Amino acid sequence: LVTIAVFALATASSLVNGYAIKGDVVNCRSGPGTSYSVKKTYKKGQNVSITCQQAGTSVNGNNIWDKTSDGCYVADHYVYTGVNGYVASKCSSSGSGSGSSSSSGYCKKLNQAGLDLIARWEGFVAKPSPDPIGLPTVGYGHLCKQKNCAEVKYKFPLTKSTALQLLNDDIPAYTKCLASYLNSKVKLNDNQWAALTSWVFNNGCGNAKGSQLVKRLNNGENPNTVAAQELPKWRLAGGRVLQGLVNRRADEVKLFKTPSSKQAYPKCS
Repeated sequence: LVTIAVFALATASSLVNGYAIKGDVVNCRSGPGTSYSVKKTYKKGQNVSITCQQAGTSVNGNNIWDKTSDGCYVADHYVYTGVNGYVASKCSSSGSGSGSSSSSGYCKKLNQAGLDLIARWEGFVAKPSPDPIGLPTVGYGHLCKQKNCAEVKYKFPLTKSTALQLLNDDIPAYTKCLASYLNSKVKLNDNQWAALTSWVFNNGCGNAKGSQLVKRLNNGENPNTVAAQELPKWRLAGGRVLQGLVNRRADEVKLFKTPSSKQAYPKCS
């Protein structure tokens, strides 16, 4: 199992379920900031559903606030989402969570080549176990969001078949965040899309968002050139180069450069 930070997102829908509160007693406020009135409180370990997110008062360096299904806002710092960034659509001015990515017609799933690549490099884990950096994972790189991966609907120990189903369940969250970072002028076929999704799956949506790779694609540079130059840079874990990550990036570049007539972004053909 080779990973440096497999961050788990929940579903790609507007309502994201099952995120645990990690503060002892956390206030849910009428707006995204500490100056807003307290509407209710949550206790440590209580699960909340996120309808949308928006920027507000910074709490311990995190300015994201999560609007819960109770209609109030919690500082994202106190919610265990597993991601250093957005996991739901941004709230509209009315807070309804109607934000959308640059394109809604992109491929939500991956082709078989992409699934095979991720499964090969993540490795199969039948029961929840710590990965090389101590994060609890199961299946093919699914990061547990609840104790003992209680959010997983498949019976443990997983079979390779149910692990692949779980991987397919997880993928749309990663394609969603990738699509939200790219502008509609970027054109990617299904192999390019799969390679980038593997990279995001491995490194997390938050890291991908501010990357030079995404910036260069949005600036209109040649995708094959960008991938060949930028993907290999993502080879560090704990401040040192891991050969497994070097090899994974090489596989992603190889897949990215594999020709295909099937388009995946911004429209899925």
